[in-house]
Amino acid sequence: MNAEVHDLKACEVPTAEARAELERLLSDSRFRVTERQKDILRYLAERRFNGCEEGVKAYSLAVDVLGRPSGFDASIDPIVRIEISRLRSALDAYYQAFGAADNVTIHIPKGMYIALFPGTLIPHGPEDEIHTGSEPAVESRPPVLMPEAPVQPVRPRNGIRLAAVAAGLVVAIGAVAGVKLFVQRPAMTKKPTVYVMMTAAEAGMQREASQTRDTLMTALTQFTTLTIAKPGYSHVRSGARSGRSYEIDMKYYADADDRSIWWQIADSETGDLLKSGLEKVDVSGKSPASVREEMAAGLAQHFAATRGVINSIEIHDSPDDALGNACILRAEYALDEGGADRVTRSRDCLEQSLAAAPGDPDARALLSRVLLAGKGASLDPAVRSRAMELAKSAVSSAPMSDRAQVALMAAQFSAGRTEAAVQAGNRAVELNPNNGDAAAKLALVLYLSGYKDAGVAMARDAGRFVETAPRDAMLVRALDAYRTGRYSEASLLAEQINCTDFMVATLRAAALGQLSSPEAHERLSEIRSKDPAFERTFHDRVASWRLQPDIAAELEAGLIKAGAQVDPGAVSSITTP
Repeated sequence: MNAEVHDLKACEVPTAEARAELERLLSDSRFRVTERQKDILRYLAERRFNGCEEGVKAYSLAVDVLGRPSGFDASIDPIVRIEISRLRSALDAYYQAFGAADNVTIHIPKGMYIALFPGTLIPHGPEDEIHTGSEPAVESRPPVLMPEAPVQPVRPRNGIRLAAVAAGLVVAIGAVAGVKLFVQRPAMTKKPTVYVMMTAAEAGMQREASQTRDTLMTALTQFTTLTIAKPGYSHVRSGARSGRSYEIDMKYYADADDRSIWWQIADSETGDLLKSGLEKVDVSGKSPASVREEMAAGLAQHFAATRGVINSIEIHDSPDDALGNACILRAEYALDEGGADRVTRSRDCLEQSLAAAPGDPDARALLSRVLLAGKGASLDPAVRSRAMELAKSAVSSAPMSDRAQVALMAAQFSAGRTEAAVQAGNRAVELNPNNGDAAAKLALVLYLSGYKDAGVAMARDAGRFVETAPRDAMLVRALDAYRTGRYSEASLLAEQINCTDFMVATLRAAALGQLSSPEAHERLSEIRSKDPAFERTFHDRVASWRLQPDIAAELEAGLIKAGAQVDPGAVSSITTP
């Protein structure tokens, strides 16, 4: 048993509370995992409740839960590592977004398959379960002693909500006495303001640290998710601003072989430490400028991306019915993860946000994309027209916004204007070269438009500075593997995409169908349960995706092998560039 597990066991809650948290989490629709991952979590938890203190083996999970044959070999079949990795990511995303109820969390330590139930949130950190590189862990690096910030427990803001409830009761009592009762409107949230500070661990490295900070500031301002404060104003609190503010405090370290930045994020108003971490770059064979750019790219993604640290906190701390920035962030999550109900809620929220703030270019851009995400919406001329109008107005209001350009790319592609779509996508990547999500979305447009090699190359490049490749980048690689007959690889990649939309579900079922896998029927049943008419409308869906005829025909063949009864009919003709 390693030291981490020993320490976590020391702060675990009683078994009764652990069981209650397991059942609560598995029944919460906001916990975005597959049924297979739920089965894995329950299996690990029940084994723990039954006295298994050393964890289970990959073989046991593969055979007992995933239905693999008795000859399963974890060294050649990584399914267990992949599913556990996705489960860890889902646990982190859930607790960071929605908090820990009753101060109980579920944690699966790296290197072991065991469920622990600590009383504080312990993030899993970067996943290395399927990493094949030889770079040692940060903890094994002896030359520099890094200050370690204590792990902060998740403090649900129930106190604030309870205070609001109490205030409501007082108003209600006043209303009974004849005082006018006002209806509370949803909160209008704004982009958070960020103050960036960096110092060098050694005086001789201060110039290098300042140059790295300047490069990071440039990278951060290219994202449209945050407001970056001018250097030198780090102690100005957020009283004059309508949004929340954060301070990013960094310390720069230099060794012979690498450069490291230890960072922590704090709430400017309360001073609470919210998150800390370490970014490291190997300097071997690299120029000082390229090292700075690589360091800045990784940190900018971590801080400012939609799924980055600060925006995850923003979503967690915003009311469920909040308008404005919180609504925009949740819409991006809904688009990436799929689900008709979530997309519909996002559309309604964005409509309300625009009614309250008609000039918001981010709300316009996201509403444009959400409208096109509705089932069959891309085939509806009225929907396409409004989506195009919203995207163009977003670009007109914010011409330097990669969000606006991505929306315009999606609208142009939906309208069949391939060259205009690629142009808008290239503009988005030029405006923010560190936004892997924008690059991944352009990669998908390129691939679906027939520029397959360019799409695959960009998809691979989109995941350079992130721990998990963007959804669209994974989809491009999966589609290409399927198109070229590498069905096992296509199935593996498709299963790694944390998304429930129709294209991903179809690819999963078709790949398994081509492999004659018994699991193909299970995947097919999942599609039918969500969309009973999918076999009848398959060709319309293909037309809305603007899939190339060769890929569409291959997908149809895989679905038929899986047991689908796709209505006969020619796939809509799509012009190849």
